[in-house]
Amino acid sequence: MKKITAFLIFIVFNTLLFGQSKPTLFLVGDSTMADKINPDKNLEHGWGQILPELLNDKIIIQNHATNGRSSKNFRTEGRWDKVEKQLKKGDFVIIQFGHNDQKIEDSARYTNPTTQYRANLERYVLETRAKGAIPILMTSITRRNFNENGVLIDTHGLYPLVVRMLANDLKTPLVDLQLLTEQMEVSYGPEKSKQLHLHFEKGENPYYPEAKNDDTHLSKLGATLTANLATKALIKLDIGFDKFVK
Repeated sequence: MKKITAFLIFIVFNTLLFGQSKPTLFLVGDSTMADKINPDKNLEHGWGQILPELLNDKIIIQNHATNGRSSKNFRTEGRWDKVEKQLKKGDFVIIQFGHNDQKIEDSARYTNPTTQYRANLERYVLETRAKGAIPILMTSITRRNFNENGVLIDTHGLYPLVVRMLANDLKTPLVDLQLLTEQMEVSYGPEKSKQLHLHFEKGENPYYPEAKNDDTHLSKLGATLTANLATKALIKLDIGFDKFVK
């Protein structure tokens, strides 16, 4: 009886030990990456919302990305503190801000790209490394912004460039999601690319009773394609992420 009890204790202990040793992927960012409410009815999806469909059970996913957050107010609201307290060696943190850092009319969110924005991102990277976790910088997804000639026009200014430069300076893994989503938008073209976002006439969809023309946020199709692009890019970084992909 004692041998059986000891064996059961050994099994339980090892189960707990190995269960806790799983790495966690933390997503830190804005609405373009966030989980959305009412996913069965809500046509808006963040690309991070799709990741559980692409990754296996060898990694835990915590999506902390939240609508309306910049590199500044994500921290001032205590959201980063919740992530940092949990970080352990072997975890991954994807850091993707920019859309709301541009909100020059909002002092709670706006950051100067070459000063405060860069400093904020650097702090996220260094604090992640201090816990033994792996930071991954990502540029913002592009907005659907075609001109009358069918040319996709950038709306993010210096922010993506600053991310690229910081990644180079700090030798931090980088996924240039702006480039990847630009290529996706261009491949779809000015009209078909509406499918990647939220475009509905008044009364066309019950979830959006009024007309909807949103070129920033993603439809389920757009989020799925973006998540696939991000996952393939993560594999190419050679940081051991491939073993977590289905």
